[in-house]
Amino acid sequence: MTIAHDDIRVDEPSTSVSTMSMAAALNLALADAIRSDPEVVIFGEDVGALGGVFRITDGLTSRFGEERCFDTPLAESGIVGTAVGMAMNGMRPVVELQFDAFALPAFEQIVSHVAKLGNRTRGVVRMPLVIRIPFGGGIGGVEHHCDSSEAYYAHTPGLTVLSPSTPQDAYSMLRAAIASPDPVVFLEPKKLYWTKGEVDTSVTAEIGTARIARDGTDVTLLAYGASVPLALEAAEVAASEGRSVQVVDIRSLSPFDDATVTAAVRATGRAVVIAEAPGYASVASEIQARVFERCFEYLEAPVRRVTGFDTPFAPPKLEHWYLPDVDRVLDAIDSLHWEDES
Repeated sequence: MTIAHDDIRVDEPSTSVSTMSMAAALNLALADAIRSDPEVVIFGEDVGALGGVFRITDGLTSRFGEERCFDTPLAESGIVGTAVGMAMNGMRPVVELQFDAFALPAFEQIVSHVAKLGNRTRGVVRMPLVIRIPFGGGIGGVEHHCDSSEAYYAHTPGLTVLSPSTPQDAYSMLRAAIASPDPVVFLEPKKLYWTKGEVDTSVTAEIGTARIARDGTDVTLLAYGASVPLALEAAEVAASEGRSVQVVDIRSLSPFDDATVTAAVRATGRAVVIAEAPGYASVASEIQARVFERCFEYLEAPVRRVTGFDTPFAPPKLEHWYLPDVDRVLDAIDSLHWEDES
């Protein structure tokens, strides 16, 4: 069984701007990477004939053969361990770990070997390895199928951690991740797989850079992954109430773009961090701390956070209560000190 809504296959390499879903953009990025580099191989549970549970690898096996895109046993630790061996020997494996919490059996491999081999060998052995993980909520998934585990990876030195929020970034950032000589954990917000936007395959992405998704002068919303569209929606509502809201798409959790974030918050003097994950010891906590350290003398109010709750992920019928929403973001904005209303 798959969780797909339409056929995402792109049969020919794109050389112009096209409108497509994020799922199709990821599929195209994988196909173009296979075409451009004979060392790229894609594997994981059900990624071959089935095309993956979210159909991101749909059609790749039939087009490029089982030697380039193939299925594996249901053994995440074995999947990542095999990828480590391939990367050590000059290949560029791209593995899919079917759901966020399914990646946890491979966590020891990722932390002990994937993240550390480059440092352990003083750069002699590199890890050009991409670990794709669908993450986050918004699909009504049951336990182990919806989780936000980005803090585990961002906390691990040696890992690059990326999360796109648009089809364009999904394509460009995945191509950059595959081209990187070092390991990348590529977190794909499953809630956004079927959102659509323009994709220009000539656009390249630089790892470690944030993106200004909306300009504004009163307050800065800092978000990543599925929280970016939420931030943009909240900014629209706030605009109708007279607030000019800037939105920054963090997109690179590690390395972090302090320069862009700092400049954005200093310009507005107010900030709210938005993320689905529980707030305690989170990526949102780190962003909040970095903003306080670098922007303290520019701040007109404390930096607020809107996050998931410090509980296990809610069951499907309660998911909408757990995830941040527009009202919670607007409440955070309203809680900031506004001189014109004092």
